[in-house]
Amino acid sequence: MARGARRKNRPVVPEALAALDRFKYEIANELNLPSNIINTGYWGNLPSAQCGAVGGQMVKRMIEAAQRSLIEGTMAGVKAGFQAGLTQPSGTQTFTQTGYGAGQTGYNQPIQPV
Repeated sequence: MARGARRKNRPVVPEALAALDRFKYEIANELNLPSNIINTGYWGNLPSAQCGAVGGQMVKRMIEAAQRSLIEGTMAGVKAGFQAGLTQPSGTQTFTQTGYGAGQTGYNQPIQPV
């Protein structure tokens, strides 16, 4: 970095810095990068391809974790809705059609339970 330049790469969640740093070293160890260079904290002696591989793996795993979290959250919502539907007495549920065709004549009418 140039002398006097301000660092713009600030974390969104500062509390996550330590966890991200541990994660970086964990990935570097899995990729079999030289531990004598990695453990010093200075990565300037590593080729950019190796440093980029660490960052790429970190991003890949964080995206996978976020997708799993979304799926689990969605499934929890579906299960809760299903359970709520089971606890209501029969015949008291009303559904309204929305989305494609909504607003046309005959649409947005309550759907009668079967």
